[in-house]
Formats: sequence, C-alpha cells, structure tokens
Amino acid sequence: MKKPFILSVLRPFVSKLVLMALPLIFLSSCEEVLKEETKSLAVETFYNTTAEVEAATNAIYTPLRSNNTSGMGVYIAVLEAHIDYAYGRGSYTVLNNFQGLDNVNVSRTAGAWEGFYLSIRNANLVIKNAPNGKAISPANIAKFVAEAKFLRAFNYFHLVRNWGAVPIRTEANMTDVDAKRNSPEEVYNLILADLKDAEANLPDQVTQSGRPSKLVAKTVLADVYLQLGRFAEARDKADEVIKAKKYALVPVSSTEDFQKIFGPAVITTSEEIFYLKYSHQTGQGNLWPWLTNHPGTKLHGGGGVYGHHSDTTNPVYANWDNKDLRKGQWYSWNIGIGATSLLNKKFIDPDAIGGPGAANDAPFYRYADLLLIYAEAASQAGNGPTAEALEALNQVHRRAYGLAPTAVSAIDFKLADYNAATFLDLVIKERGYEFQYEGKRWLELKRTGKARAIILATKGKTIAEMAFLWPIAVSELGYNKAIDPVKDQNPGY
Repeated sequence: MKKPFILSVLRPFVSKLVLMALPLIFLSSCEEVLKEETKSLAVETFYNTTAEVEAATNAIYTPLRSNNTSGMGVYIAVLEAHIDYAYGRGSYTVLNNFQGLDNVNVSRTAGAWEGFYLSIRNANLVIKNAPNGKAISPANIAKFVAEAKFLRAFNYFHLVRNWGAVPIRTEANMTDVDAKRNSPEEVYNLILADLKDAEANLPDQVTQSGRPSKLVAKTVLADVYLQLGRFAEARDKADEVIKAKKYALVPVSSTEDFQKIFGPAVITTSEEIFYLKYSHQTGQGNLWPWLTNHPGTKLHGGGGVYGHHSDTTNPVYANWDNKDLRKGQWYSWNIGIGATSLLNKKFIDPDAIGGPGAANDAPFYRYADLLLIYAEAASQAGNGPTAEALEALNQVHRRAYGLAPTAVSAIDFKLADYNAATFLDLVIKERGYEFQYEGKRWLELKRTGKARAIILATKGKTIAEMAFLWPIAVSELGYNKAIDPVKDQNPGY
C-alpha cells in the first residue's frame, strides 16, 4: 500500500497545524482571522525545528490533494469537460457547449480558487517564518523555503491560466484583507522569480517522491516559458533536464502496461517528474478516477459516476490509429446514452476506498511532458523543427506503439515533412493522445490559440469568449473590497 510522504511527518503536528490553519481558510470571510495576533502564538512555537518546518511545508500540499471541491479531482473534472476527445455527463454536460459555466460549475471552480489560495497561504507562512527558526540549519531553511516558493509558483500558474488577472498574496501582504487583481504579467513575474529561487535552492535529488528538486523546478520553468512564448528559454531549460539523464519513458508493450505508469500500485517510475501523491489511506485518496469509471465495470472500488466519457463517433477517436496502444485505454460501455459510448481505463483502482479513495497519483509533469515541451519550443524558436525536436516527439510516439522509445523505427515522423506550423499541429495532436484525462488539454488549446478551430472541427461548437476565463470566486468578492464584484469580474459573469 502506498503511503504519501505527508503522513510520515505530519501526524505528530496535526493538532498544531489544525490550530494554525483554521484562521487561514478564506471561506470564513472574516477579517479578524487575518490579524497577526491570532497567529502569533502558533508561529512562535511551530517553526523552530526541522520537523516542524517540514510539517508546515507538507501542509502546502493538503488543499491541493483534498478530495472535496477544493482539490484537484474536481478541478481536473471541469478542465476535462472542455476538451476535444471526450464529453462531460450529468452536471458536467453543460461544459460541452463552451458557453461558460453554470451555477454548479461556478461553485466548483470557486472551490479550486479557494484551494489554490489556501495552499498559497500555507506557502507564505513557511516563506515568512522558517528563516526565524531557532533549531533548524540554514541549509534546511533554504530547502523548505525553496519548496514553498515552488509550490506557490505552481498554484499561481494554475490561477493565472484559468482566471487571468488575480490578486498576488505573498509573505509581504498575506495579512491584508484587500488585494487588487494583479495583471497576468505581474503574476508571471512572481512565478518566474519563485521558480528561479526554487531552481537555485532545491536539492539535486529528493528522498521522497512527490517533492520537488532542481530538475522539477527547471521543468516547470520550461513550461512557463512555453506559455509565455519565450521559446528559446523554454527549449534551453527543457534541454537541461533532458541532458541530466535523470528521467526516461517507461516502455510498454500493451495497453495494459500503461498501468505501470498510472496504476494505483505505482510508487514512482523513471517517468515521474512532479506528481501529487495519493494512497488508500482514509482521507489520502484521489477523487478523479471515481468520476471517470462506471460501477458496472468493477474497475473502481467505489463504483464510479462516469461523469466523463467519449464516443466512437468522436473525430479524435474515429481518426486515431488502432495500432496506437493509447487508444486501447478507451473501451465500449453503454452508459445509457447509446451503444457507441466509451469509457477510459487510464485511471482505475479496483481497491479504491469509496469514491474519493483511489490511490492513483496525479501526473502533473512526467517525462513525456518534458519531451513535448522541448519539441515544440525548439521548433518555434528555430522557425521549424530540428532533428533534436523531432527525436523528442518520436520518443513519445514510439512508446505509444509499444516500441523502444529511443530506437529509430519505421513509424517515425520525418523531418523533411514538416515546417514550423505543421510541426506545431503534430505536437498538439500527439499531446491530445498522450495526456488524455490528465487535466492538460484545455490549457494547451488555449495557450496555442487552437481552441476555437479544434473544438469547432471535433465538436461543432463555437467557443464563447466568456468560456476562456472562469469567474472570480464569490468567497473572494465577499470580503476583498479591492475587487469590484461587477467591474472587476471576468467577462460574462
């Protein structure tokens, strides 16, 4: 049974963490809980030893790993109803129209907003207070502060891509109730500064999977540079990680072998760069697999609500080469809307403990991500694909067909067949196969400017402008007087 690293150090400090975290929850909308004097005792007594600072750092992950509406399961579920290869069902059905969020999904995205900001709040506490610890070495202080800054950047990267301009709260202003929306440029400046600090001060290697290292920070930096269109920097940063030879694609020879990457029993693999970790222990499970499975399949111990599905008539599925082993993760199952419906077995856990109890990790960055970041960035920076860019993409493609990732093969794409524009389309297509149900597709379609064309071609839907950004959470508007609930809200809400 997998055991998330948080449990090993958190239990001795649970009571302190609860007392410290309760005043920090944004849902309270109470200014009094933000006053410094309410936290002073906990701060003075908690951040003194390595174990205490580590436990406080672990608390940064807690809102992200939550299996309620503030956690990644529901967040990914909303993202994965905005894609080309699959559909939302039930309360996620409305998202297939790409006309913005209804009240149910507004509430879901508000939960994600609150989770990200609670995680940021916990990161700010470490960044501010760890340097004052009396029984912790300077080296450990630097390490944990770097980890907190990495996670703060991770949170803001998700916030800015989904909400645009958002309030910046750091250790310098975390007790201020009112905070205006900062421009995306300002948010990205903070993200880059935090990731560069993390790159400099995180350890070269970590002893527990799920924690960031220097190479993890470099990988996320490459992704942020790609998002910003700074292609040469994205290429070079990704290349640093590739040349470190720390990571490798996990070989497969059948569709079932993908469980060596995504299965609930997996502790870590050569492909893992940065994952959120889950286990079968109560309160430590992943909710997302429950949303994709059906109770009749017995592929999830909690049954499943099959809130996400596809169909054999979907153009992505219909035009997909049957020899690609990734396609085999989709299987026919009648969910009550016709015999052509499909479900996906990428994230399955027959031993899951209830709905939110799957042990499958959430793979936010794996080596396949890095290779395709490099491939796109190198081609865009050089106004056309290089041999190295093509090889990076071919490695992902070969593995998908059960071939050795690093050996030249008959299915390889050829350099002479592509220019900058057609190679970008090829990378987007490969990503569309590789990262299904990982919460990445909608963000990619928006970033590349391909969302409208691809959704129109695959689903016949025209995306409304309001669908590109989610509404600022009501819980934020309820107490933050620096944001006007009408003038400062995102368009359409």
